[in-house]
Amino acid sequence: MKQPEEDDRRSMTNFPEGGWRAWSVLFGVWLGQFCTFGYTNAYGVYNDFYVRDYMNERYTSSQISWIGGTQLCLTLSLGLISGRGFDTGYFYHLLIGGSFLLVFCTFMVSISQPEQYYQIFLTQGLGVGIAVGITYIPSLGLLAHYFRRRRATAMGIAASGAAIGGAVHPIMLNHLFHGPVGFHAGVRASAGLLTGLLAIAILLMRPRFPFASRAQGSTLSDLQVFLRDPPYVFMTLGTVLLLAGLYFPIFFLQLNAITNGLDSNFAFYTLVMLNGASTVGRILPNILAGRIGPFNVLIPCVAISSALVYCSLAVKDVAGTIIFALLYGISLLPPAIGSLAEKDSEIGARMGICFTFTGEL
Repeated sequence: MKQPEEDDRRSMTNFPEGGWRAWSVLFGVWLGQFCTFGYTNAYGVYNDFYVRDYMNERYTSSQISWIGGTQLCLTLSLGLISGRGFDTGYFYHLLIGGSFLLVFCTFMVSISQPEQYYQIFLTQGLGVGIAVGITYIPSLGLLAHYFRRRRATAMGIAASGAAIGGAVHPIMLNHLFHGPVGFHAGVRASAGLLTGLLAIAILLMRPRFPFASRAQGSTLSDLQVFLRDPPYVFMTLGTVLLLAGLYFPIFFLQLNAITNGLDSNFAFYTLVMLNGASTVGRILPNILAGRIGPFNVLIPCVAISSALVYCSLAVKDVAGTIIFALLYGISLLPPAIGSLAEKDSEIGARMGICFTFTGEL
């Protein structure tokens, strides 16, 4: 009987919508996105290095792509666990545990050996995927404690951390891998950067509301309730279809540029352009979504992104690659899913279950 009273009390609370504490939490979430999803957005650099240098003698590009595919699958599908865990008070368990696992697995990649597929698959495919998967939903869900009217804007700003991370990490990794530092020391350097930034993020992120009782409900009961909500079911189906093709350019843009004969120095910056430009695509549409509703902005953005995925198949030159990289980027899914929640206390579970179905595909 305590949960309805808690939700009523929360709905009557004046959300800060800003101020030192709210903005510091937002910055902490931004750092977390920079280090987690931003780092996975740079996987294209690893994929290119593995295909052309590190594992090219024994494994095909298709086999190597399973590493990135598994990583993305776990990043999204573990939302079923992390979303429910966040709603029931396991925020710090997930955040600290996931951060430690991400740093540990990245250091383990740095001691892997060439042509040893299982080492990379276990550390980067499974380990990093699990680490990012259990931190993604809780960090974004925390913004619901501080923002209501400006929630879509706050999530857009936080998501820009992943975009900027997806621009900074490729520059750093490409220069390290293909310079005098080399692959192993370069991965260790990136792991050191992640360690420092994640420590700051953990210190800044602070829950504001009491969490739901751990004894009340379960993941299965949440799933049964949500699946009886037609708008949520259609949103989940649409998200599954969208993300099934959305990440193809992110993983293969750099490799495709080199395969098509473009200069390698230019190819190294294709992911930087894509993720850098998507920073704008993550902030401005979310600001607009706060005014006219997330779905009114999401639908045309999805249509444009879908068309661009097909256009990427015809991109063969520098001009086409630049245009594609600058136009591609979207991040309205979390606020759109969250807008379907009847209570703030179920936002984490709704996002988690939706992304779980997406990750399985």
